[in-house]
Amino acid sequence: MAKITVKDTEVNVIKVNSEDYICLTDMLRAKDGDFFITDWLRNRNTLEFIGIWEKVYNPDFNYGEFATIRNQSGLNSFKISVKEFVARTNAISLQAKAGRYGGTYAHKDIAFEFAMWISPEFKVYIVKEFQRLKAVEQQALGWSAKRELSKINYRIHTDAIKQNLIPIEVTNAQANIIYANEADVLNVAMFGMTAKQWREANPDLKGNIRDYASVNELICLSNMESLNAVFIEQGLPQSERLIKLNQIAIHQMSVLESGDNDRKLLK
Repeated sequence: MAKITVKDTEVNVIKVNSEDYICLTDMLRAKDGDFFITDWLRNRNTLEFIGIWEKVYNPDFNYGEFATIRNQSGLNSFKISVKEFVARTNAISLQAKAGRYGGTYAHKDIAFEFAMWISPEFKVYIVKEFQRLKAVEQQALGWSAKRELSKINYRIHTDAIKQNLIPIEVTNAQANIIYANEADVLNVAMFGMTAKQWREANPDLKGNIRDYASVNELICLSNMESLNAVFIEQGLPQSERLIKLNQIAIHQMSVLESGDNDRKLLK
């Protein structure tokens, strides 16, 4: 679940079957006067839009039952709840949820139309905030992907250490010292400090130095892990590998952080 703030109104956003649904109950607080979601749902234009959307995206939509509901929409006595509408038509555009984050949710396409019913200004701002949320999520996804790539390459790195640097018949504790020592070769080459030095300089932060790396730093680190594995297999001494890796880190970071527009997409 995520939250966006639209004109001082906090609005929940959830995932339903990998699709974004926005809380209409939250959005309704921004509308002046006493209104209910049923007031919006009984509107013929609302029903027409939902019906078309469902026809396009929902093969199980009960269009016959929907037609009956739509034909009643002009009557003063007509009123229908979201739960009843979903139950009768098998609609997927609306969701009525109970519990801590309960309320009426709508697929973002429908929610944006609901925002227009609140006010044109509100619709403009909610679309803007939703797009900002998606940009933040995409950036986080990119960081996570690069972090996972770094972890995969680190396994390649540790395998090279195991095959070439760890003698037979050592204890796990002794092996871990060698692994940590080689990890610090990368840390010093990339960040200019060991893991211990970083922890001492940042006692209030959780995790490790790599958890706070930028996307570009993770890309560079991932490349260095692969290269260090090759250098280890070639039998290069640690001091020589550290110098080479540091030079590589400086060069790659200068390229990734340059002003080229295509490279900026990596940030």
